[in-house]
Parts: sequence; C-alpha cells; structure tokens
Amino acid sequence: MSAASPAVPTLSFRDGRTIPQLGYGVFKVDPEVAADVTAQALEAGYRHIDTAKIYGNEEGVGRAIAGSGIAREDLFVTTKLWNDAHAFDDAIAACEASLERLGLDYVDLYLVHWAVPEQGRYVEAWKALIALQERGLVRAIGVSNYPKAQLEEIIEATGVAPAIHQIELHPYFQQRELREVHERHGILTEAWGPLGQGKSDLLENPAVTSVAEAHGVSPAQAVLAWHLAHGIVTIPKSVTPSRIVENLASVDVTLTAEEVAAIDALDRPDGRGGADPATKTA
Repeated sequence: MSAASPAVPTLSFRDGRTIPQLGYGVFKVDPEVAADVTAQALEAGYRHIDTAKIYGNEEGVGRAIAGSGIAREDLFVTTKLWNDAHAFDDAIAACEASLERLGLDYVDLYLVHWAVPEQGRYVEAWKALIALQERGLVRAIGVSNYPKAQLEEIIEATGVAPAIHQIELHPYFQQRELREVHERHGILTEAWGPLGQGKSDLLENPAVTSVAEAHGVSPAQAVLAWHLAHGIVTIPKSVTPSRIVENLASVDVTLTAEEVAAIDALDRPDGRGGADPATKTA
C-alpha cells in the first residue's frame, strides 16, 4: 500500500469478523488482464477483492495475490458458487475448485451467486455453504441475488442467517425493503453495480453532480460516498488505473445528512438494471 492510500473502514459480521467496506470487483474483467488490474488495485491500497467462478478470472486474481507480497491475513477475498452447482456435493466440489484456481487455502467470504428459485435448490446450496464454513474452507458465508422469500426461507430452514447479502443497489435502485430484512436478521448489505453499470444517467443527475461539485470530487466518488454513508459494503469495478485509485479515494469523502437525503430521493420503482433474482432461470 502506498503512503497516500486512504484507510478503508471495516464493518463487522455478527461473529465479529470484519470486511473492508470498499472492495475491488472484477465482474467482466477479461481473464487475460485480471492479474494486472488486480495487482494495480492491491498496489493502490485495496485489500478486499471480489471475484466469482463464472467470471472466469479466479486464476488471474490468485496470481495477483501471490505476487503482491501482502500477508494473507491482511486480504479479504470473496468468490461465489455458480448456478449449476447448487446440489450439496457439487457445491462442495465447486468451492474446492475455486480455492485451487485462486491458490488459496480458504476464502474470507463465499456466496451463493443467485438463488435461481425455479431450480428449487437454494436451501441445499446454503446447507453446503454451512458445511464449507464448518470445514474451515471459508471464513464467512453469504448469498447474492436472493429474493426476500428465498432469503427468509433459507434462514428458517437452517437457523443460519447469511453474514452478508450482495445485491444490485445504487441510488436509482435502493432496495429499501430488502435492506430492512437485512437489518432485522443482522445481515450486512453489499452492493454490486454501485454506480449503475453505465445503464442510466445516474452520474449526470444534478443531485449527484451538485454533491460532487460541493466536495470537489467526481460524481462516481459522490455515489460511492453515499453507499458508505449508509453502511453498505460496495465493490466498484474498473480496469482504468486512474479510476481504480479514484474509487478508493471515495472513502475520504463524507457527505452531510442533507446530501445523503438528496441522493436518497433518486430511488425509482423501475431502477433495476440487471436480472431480476425472482425470475432468473440459469
């Protein structure tokens, strides 16, 4: 970490383990460049890296980690179980394969990537993650893209609530009902697509640009600061070196209550940009 790297705040899971609140995501990062950009992120000061089996770049992430010289205990690595391996034994094997690709003995967080309700195996997949945690192959377990009904069902079926739920979340799609469920169960909220994935005019919205101008930062930094102000773990993705650094610097931006409220007012009923977890079939 360079001398100028900002200090990233951490949030606590129910068991006392912590997660850096801002991480580096590698969704849609080409496998051939994953090692290089992940190394850049680590050099910039990121200590939380988020990948997934389906991204096809676990090997590159692993090479960057191995070459970083950073102690394993100082890193937080997340990967995810894909939808074709929800059967119990398949899920165990999938995690072991991810660890091999990453070159790690354990991951800090393992997520079921999507509930895929029509497959009907989301409870079985969750039971496999519980077993993986008991074996010590994963430190914390959570889910991603679970509708409210399926989220509450896995908790009821196992008595184990996810440590975290990673969902599409940005100012145009704030997921307030789901966040209330998280609060009730002590589940941290994590945002993917925190900047809207370029699918809207979010970063040109006057409410965002005025906040950015007031702080002398970019609109993206203003939006990331909004996530942080709400206690949301967020994992922006970029392969542009300057933006990798810029996104990390958002941890030094503190919004006023009025600025947070102005961005809160941007929530839209039709703001979803990605797939709907309730209807995703594969």
